[in-house]
Amino acid sequence: MEVLGMKITLFINVLAVLLIIIFVLTPTVSITPPPNYPVAKQGCDDRCGNISIPFPFGTKRNCYHSDGFLVTCNHTFNPPKLFMGDIEITDISLDGQLKVMHFTAYDCYDRNGSSTSKSKPQYIEFPNSITVNNTANKFTVVGCGTYGEVFGGRRADYRNYKTGCTTTCDSMADLVKGPCTGLGCCQSFIPRDAWEVNITLESYGGPIDVRDFNNCSYGFLAEENAFSFSPENLTNLRNVTMLPMVVDWAIGNGTCEEAKLNSSSNYACISAYTSCYNKTDNGDGYRCRCEDGYEGNPYLSDGCRDIDECNVTELNTCKPGHCENTKGSFNCNCPKGYHGDGKKGCNPGESLLFKLVAGISLGVIGLLLSVCCLYLDFKRRRLNSKKQKFFLQNGGELLQEELVRRERSQDMVKIFSSSELEKATNDFHSSMIIGQGGFGTVYKGLLPDNIITAIKKSKRVDPNQIHQFINEVIVLSQINHRNVVRLLGCCLETEVPLLVYEFIDNGTLAANIHNQEKARFINWSMRLKIAAETAGVLSYLHSAASTPIIHRDVKSDNILLDHNFTAKVSDFGASRFVPLDKTQLSTMVQGTFGYLDPEYMQTNQLTEKSDVYSFGVVLVELLTGRKALSFDPPEDEHNLANFFLFVLKEEQLLQVLDNNIVGEGNMEQVTEVAKLAQGCLHVKGGDRPSMKEVAMELESVRLGGKHSWAQTEQNAEETESSIGEGFYGSAYGDGNSSNAGYDSLKDHVILPSCGGR
Repeated sequence: MEVLGMKITLFINVLAVLLIIIFVLTPTVSITPPPNYPVAKQGCDDRCGNISIPFPFGTKRNCYHSDGFLVTCNHTFNPPKLFMGDIEITDISLDGQLKVMHFTAYDCYDRNGSSTSKSKPQYIEFPNSITVNNTANKFTVVGCGTYGEVFGGRRADYRNYKTGCTTTCDSMADLVKGPCTGLGCCQSFIPRDAWEVNITLESYGGPIDVRDFNNCSYGFLAEENAFSFSPENLTNLRNVTMLPMVVDWAIGNGTCEEAKLNSSSNYACISAYTSCYNKTDNGDGYRCRCEDGYEGNPYLSDGCRDIDECNVTELNTCKPGHCENTKGSFNCNCPKGYHGDGKKGCNPGESLLFKLVAGISLGVIGLLLSVCCLYLDFKRRRLNSKKQKFFLQNGGELLQEELVRRERSQDMVKIFSSSELEKATNDFHSSMIIGQGGFGTVYKGLLPDNIITAIKKSKRVDPNQIHQFINEVIVLSQINHRNVVRLLGCCLETEVPLLVYEFIDNGTLAANIHNQEKARFINWSMRLKIAAETAGVLSYLHSAASTPIIHRDVKSDNILLDHNFTAKVSDFGASRFVPLDKTQLSTMVQGTFGYLDPEYMQTNQLTEKSDVYSFGVVLVELLTGRKALSFDPPEDEHNLANFFLFVLKEEQLLQVLDNNIVGEGNMEQVTEVAKLAQGCLHVKGGDRPSMKEVAMELESVRLGGKHSWAQTEQNAEETESSIGEGFYGSAYGDGNSSNAGYDSLKDHVILPSCGGR
């Protein structure tokens, strides 16, 4: 029995030892749970040994995105190793980086400096879309008396690069563990976009005693964190054949936008919840990434999956049991009796008093908002009512009826709203003013279709003349002549109607010929052209227009010049339509002193010849460059028309001609125009030519013809003697050139006065 007990005890001990041996010798298997998202395409290898192979990389056909992403798994190693060509890969990151192994270069020599062994030329070349990371890697040279160089190609414009450094040391005491300083070790960066790496070493020798502790030089381009210098590296690096290097990869060579538009580019960001971003840190191309709140492989169709933040404590700040996962995010629910945003912190529930106060406050705020809305609505209604009142008061309804009656399109006379013109003039801001005076103000306006306009805002209106005003607006808008400033429309929603004209950008004739700096650019041929164009349009208004019109305020201020110095007649605010008897009585003098027809001043009888007289003054201004009325010269020269007739009588025309037109070899033309001006200034309207005759005469002069209309000296004397200086002196007591009655429309329109029709 004793022997049996000993055998049993021995058996138990042996069994225990065997169990211990089995437990110790059995390898521990680490089971890593697979990710909850796909890594590679279905049916493709997603690992090689310990290395994950995410798409767009793959080991066989249809498993990788393009040829540049083909990798191979070499199973002759244990564990297997992953290669891209002959380059070993140790890690693939979907953030756009690879870690690869790169050989170190070495150059060994004996005490005499003779080479004993040297590595083969170290050369590595990466396919398209892969470049060496220029911030994570450094080129390092280790040794005493060594010059190392790294060079190769760059993808940017296919240029090359070259960089390097030199080491030195005289004794082991020079070497210090830590950063490379040039003593035993030196480092340099490489530029971005490098796709090719060549390393060369050259040992230039040193003291013989140095070779006792350093008989080899080393050079490598490696990840900066993979190497830290110590004096022992001078000898132990001979055993290190490879070091890790970081390279960047991207999909293709274009940008996200280019890849989306190019159907042949095989756009890679196909997963839902994926965004594309351009690779700008090192080289061209683009990459894909899962949106915030998602993880996985953005290059696969269902690669980005929602992150359940509630299962990862580090990703949520919720109290246990109160996290609610949502698509791409999560919510923190507050416990019962609390309120607020659970991510920022829950607050205790409000008391009954707080709820009561909050309810009353909300009610008061709602009431105030309602009152405010009602007040704003009341103001809007009141403003609209006011606009409608002005619209009717200014004849808007009448204008619409006239347009319908005449079967004309409303585009012929556009009726602008006040808000349109307020927007066009920046709410009639002072910076938009281009003219103002007793008549009112003219603003520059920009309509939505980029048409620049002149908008006339008058100061006064005659409510008794609304019918006449509407009729004139319609008729004037029908004037279609290249030398007339076109009336585009009007606004009747304001107290005084606003009129909208085309904008002429070169100013008035007066501003150009009465300014010495500008006048020297207006030569005789240009002046003659302006005169002919103005006469032509006045002739058209008198006889050729569908409804004959007398301008009644012809002057150089009312003749505008465009960018080509083409004349544009404006200011029809004082104009009248010609009745059948060709004459018309006016209840008050209209026009501008210095241009007024003497016969009209004496008889109040208006004819087309009144415009002829005023135009004659404009001709004299073009000839002399002087103003129609001025108190700067001697008293007998105040009135330009009187003075000019006196000069012609004394045969001293050359003395008053503008210096800018003298000497151009055109005295025959100048003389002809001077005679024509003399004829226009006859005191009797019947002795003056018609505007049609004036226009024909000016065209004849321009074309080199002879003077076809003449007046005798007797008529000239009669004109001069009948227009006395004293007559104008009494009318111009204030010494200013201004309008009598309605102001000029430079101004573009004042409503018509109560003249007889």
